Amino acid sequence: MPDAAETPDPADAFDPADAFDPAEVPLPERFAWTSSGPLLSPHPDEAHDIVSIKDPTVIRHNDEWQVYATVANTDGEWSLAHTSFADWSGADEAEQYFLDTNPAIGGRYAAAPQVFYFEPQDLWYMVFQTGPPAYSTTTDPSRPETWTEPRLFFEEEPPIVTENKGEGGWLDFWTICDATDCYLFFSDGNGHMYRSQTTVAEFPEGFDDTAIVLEDADRFRLFEASNVYRLGDSGGYLMIVEALAVESDWRRYFRAWTSDSLDGEWTPLADSEAEPFARSHNVSFADGQPAWTQDFSHGELLRDGVDQMLTVNPCDLTYLYQGLDPAAEGEYSQLPWRLGLLTLDNPVC
Repeated sequence: MPDAAETPDPADAFDPADAFDPAEVPLPERFAWTSSGPLLSPHPDEAHDIVSIKDPTVIRHNDEWQVYATVANTDGEWSLAHTSFADWSGADEAEQYFLDTNPAIGGRYAAAPQVFYFEPQDLWYMVFQTGPPAYSTTTDPSRPETWTEPRLFFEEEPPIVTENKGEGGWLDFWTICDATDCYLFFSDGNGHMYRSQTTVAEFPEGFDDTAIVLEDADRFRLFEASNVYRLGDSGGYLMIVEALAVESDWRRYFRAWTSDSLDGEWTPLADSEAEPFARSHNVSFADGQPAWTQDFSHGELLRDGVDQMLTVNPCDLTYLYQGLDPAAEGEYSQLPWRLGLLTLDNPVC
């Protein structure tokens, strides 16, 4: 049985019998965070001249944090890496395994992983982009060499994506399930968030009914890197999407919405530059250290468990994100992304 993260039971913090009301969401109206310093940096070797580690997914399994992430090399090629460690204090000393050495994955383009345990099949899934959304499976996510050859969720791009993506492309795929259905959320880099749906019984086959669930006239305000989570036992869900601060400094930050169901409408929670989910002006740095980043970009909340429900404890939110030296510049693939942790300072529980 997979391990769960050692966090308080969210059912202790609020009554699960209460109906979910977005106006009474078990989250603060305004968010305040404290960031660690950089905890994970790229570890190049003779065969992998990588310059960044980014887009992390994280689970607690075998009494260790298992982190999968995107890495980019000096030629601008993207692939995946894995590392594991018992405590965050030892994260950067842990060995990193590059998944291009897994024969089933190989040297193909791969990026933006998400790992979860699909309980109905007693199987672990890694969802990631290879262009189209793909998945691999394993019985043990602590052994990255065991992931299977990737398979695609779709035979072709859904027409609604083709019609709306403009010069963008579908990316940053995210899977979450409720008791009966599984949903695949993703972006197009052109101001649209999409959702496709299948049943738990059919998963990973059968994704259909692709629909736009959020859109913005400015594509940079609804850009990429979406996460969706179940908020404890509240009956509600949280969606986080990365944006660029088009009204000011163009730094990356997160907006957030809530919904009472995965196929429902999304209500703004913290969706502006002035009142964001996470941005430079609502993040302080631990022990008074200087801000090592002004960008808060693609990551994942530490989950209260590991299964396909993607439950988080709203009373104890911690977010693993990618940050960047504010002085860094140049081609995107060559930016020196590092990973750090945000901890919520003002939970309402």
